Amino acid sequence: MSNPEQYKAIKEFLYKMSDDQLIMGHRNSEWTGIGPVLEEDIAFGSMAQDKVGHAYNFYQLLHEMGEADPDTIAFQRDEKDFKCCHLVELPIGEFDFTLVRHFLFDHAEYIRFEMLANSSFEPLANLAKKYKGEIKYHIFHANTWIKQLMNGSEESKARIKSSFNELLPLSLSIFEPGPYDDILIQEGIFGGEKALEAKWFETISAITADNGIKLPEVTDKTIVYGGRKGYHTEYLKPMLNEMTEVLRLEPGAEW
Repeated sequence: MSNPEQYKAIKEFLYKMSDDQLIMGHRNSEWTGIGPVLEEDIAFGSMAQDKVGHAYNFYQLLHEMGEADPDTIAFQRDEKDFKCCHLVELPIGEFDFTLVRHFLFDHAEYIRFEMLANSSFEPLANLAKKYKGEIKYHIFHANTWIKQLMNGSEESKARIKSSFNELLPLSLSIFEPGPYDDILIQEGIFGGEKALEAKWFETISAITADNGIKLPEVTDKTIVYGGRKGYHTEYLKPMLNEMTEVLRLEPGAEW
C-alpha cells in the first residue's frame, strides 16, 4: 500500500471497529450467570465470544500493518487511546436495556459488514464476509426477543419502549465521522458512516414499526460524539481496569 494517508485511514477504521467489538463483547459476557433464563446466559456468552474473536482478528490485521500485537493493543492501552463509541461502554443495566442495545448495535454491525464485503481492501473484505454470517444470528436473536416482549405484558412493552427512547440517541455514536472518511469512500474501502447510518435507520425503523414501537426524534447527534477521538464516558475506565486485572497480576498471561 503506497499511499500513507490510505494506510492511516485503514488503521483508524480498524481500531474503531475492533474496539467496539472488544468492549461490546465484554459487556455481553457480564450476563453470564445472571441472565433471565439459562438460555440467555448461553446466548450472550456465545455472542460475547464471537465479538471478542472479531476484535482479535481485527487487532491481528493491525499487527500485520505494523501495530502492536493483539494482546498489547487490547490490554495495555490507556483509556484515551481507545476509539470505541459511547454506546458500547455503558453498563449492562436491566435485560431490556441490554437487549435494545444489542438490537441497535448488531443491526449496524451487520450492515457495516455487508458494505465491507465489497471493500477494495481485500483482507478486510474477507473478514467481513465471514463475520456477516455470524452477526446474522445475533440480529435474529435480537429481533426475536423484541417481538416476543412487545407481544408480552404491559410491563415488558413499556420497558422496551423506554429503552429505545433512552438508547436511540446514544446509538448514533456508532456513526461518528472520522478524519479519514473521505479517503475510505474515495478508495472504495468503505462506503462511509453516513451511508451506513441511513441504511441502518431504514432497517430498524421497519422492524420497530412492525412491533408497535415509535422511535424518538433525535435533533442533535453531536451530543454522543467523542468516543472515536478518545473522549469516553465515565464507565469505560473502570471496565478496562476490570478487564485487565488478570494481566496486571500476571503480565505473561495469554487471552
